[in-house]
Amino acid sequence: MEKQVSIKNKRAAHEYFLVQEFTAGIQLTGTEIKSIRDGKASIADGYCTFTGNELFVRNMHIAEYSMGTHYNHDPKRDRKLLLTKRELKKLAIKVKERGFTIIPIVLYINDEGLAKLTIALARGKHAYDKRETLRQKDLQREIERHR
Repeated sequence: MEKQVSIKNKRAAHEYFLVQEFTAGIQLTGTEIKSIRDGKASIADGYCTFTGNELFVRNMHIAEYSMGTHYNHDPKRDRKLLLTKRELKKLAIKVKERGFTIIPIVLYINDEGLAKLTIALARGKHAYDKRETLRQKDLQREIERHR
């Protein structure tokens, strides 16, 4: 029984309003996928940008593979995301609007053994929005406690 790998960006829901989610494949090297299977990756500081008509994830940290040789990868390199042309076009139009950005939410290995990244079209929250979110969370926790 292989353990399920699921690396989450816990700050994302606190920092942004998540408008729409997409699932994208990632173009990886051999040592990168092995590090992800070991759970040695972080998407907390990651964000997505367009280079031409292609979408890349930046600042996603995948630790160097411990058994890797001189063929090991650069931990912070830009990685190409694999989406359909329709999805890329939709995201490109939205990102040009003021206030929208694309952030990674969850990095996981699917049933076929492929690494997938759930990304979200997001709009940044103001400080008062973050306080309101925390207030709602506390209220919900209090309700659950009294049941």
